[in-house]
Amino acid sequence: MPTTAPTKNTTLQIGPHTVQPPVVLAPMAGITNAPFRTLCREFSGGKGLFVSEMITTRALVERNEKTMQLIHFDATEKPRSIQLYGVDPATVGKAVRMIAEEGLADHIDLNFGCPVPKVTRKGGGSALPYKRHLLRAILREAVSGAGDLPVTMKMRKGIDDDHITYLDAGRIAVEEGVTAIALHGRTAAQHYGGTADWEAIARLKEHVPEIPVLGNGDIWSAEDALRMVRETGCDGVVVGRGCLGRPWLFADLVAAFEGRTEDIARPSLREVADIMLRHAGLLGEWIGDESKGVVDFRKHVAWYLKGFAVGSEMRRRLAITSSLAELRAGLDELDLDQPWPAGADGPRGRTSGNNRVVLPDGWLKDPYDCAGVGEDAELDTSGG
Repeated sequence: MPTTAPTKNTTLQIGPHTVQPPVVLAPMAGITNAPFRTLCREFSGGKGLFVSEMITTRALVERNEKTMQLIHFDATEKPRSIQLYGVDPATVGKAVRMIAEEGLADHIDLNFGCPVPKVTRKGGGSALPYKRHLLRAILREAVSGAGDLPVTMKMRKGIDDDHITYLDAGRIAVEEGVTAIALHGRTAAQHYGGTADWEAIARLKEHVPEIPVLGNGDIWSAEDALRMVRETGCDGVVVGRGCLGRPWLFADLVAAFEGRTEDIARPSLREVADIMLRHAGLLGEWIGDESKGVVDFRKHVAWYLKGFAVGSEMRRRLAITSSLAELRAGLDELDLDQPWPAGADGPRGRTSGNNRVVLPDGWLKDPYDCAGVGEDAELDTSGG
């Protein structure tokens, strides 16, 4: 671990909201729901910014039942942060005005970074900034509809190495009144493979000095976060896959930014098991059904157990449990005195790369023409 925190100011200002230290939980579909945000926030001592999973503007405007549950915030969440996905400027504007007028959140983040085919094939996510006029129209509608709420955006470098968009998109964002930009240092084609390009984060910071720039990509430890700030000059970090199965990473991040290197967490398997049970229990309370909560928790099991000596058969058993009692019984069979394993701080989550980006027909012919993109391109469901 580093001996000192970054020398630059480690306070991030998002509109009226001061984020100190400048650490943000990245929106992740199916992951960053209210229970997971609660865990991360508890470990951070309430410091940082914790963003909801992706909310589709069409589904929000139509008050889709699942979407309305996803925008539920715990009473202790301050500020409340919603990430929106949208392709049609009018629909995005309606959703933002709904949030502002009904007091549904305190901060709005716009998703221009998602690389998954169901999003990019509609021209959304990481495909959208290629259409400069469409990006501008969406940002203009969002900022004008948000009133006093700050609007930020998260994006990637571009579609692929031949279609890089982040510098143009950053300049458009500044001109349209966006409060801050987060850049994932990969293209859509890279998905989560290879190595994130931190130099692109530094270039964006130089290109848009008027507003904060946050860096995202390959932050697996608190040391990585400090190193990103030192090397790129970015104003804060956005942490995604690094906290999968490790919500206590936010305690590490706070400690590192505050210079308290002796407080870095190295939980034993017993401590990890207790956190797993709490996570599953919170999901059950949130869903309103213990069994459904445990089933939803299954995808987290492998992340929590990464590096520990747990046999494949036991891992399989734990990943098919359907009650807290069953999960607890399985965990009690493990050697819970195992210390935190060496190497478990490394990469986790998806690592696939070099994917063909699925785009609407003719999308790359003209970086400005956005004919044919409208309400029918809006997804009607939120989250994963």
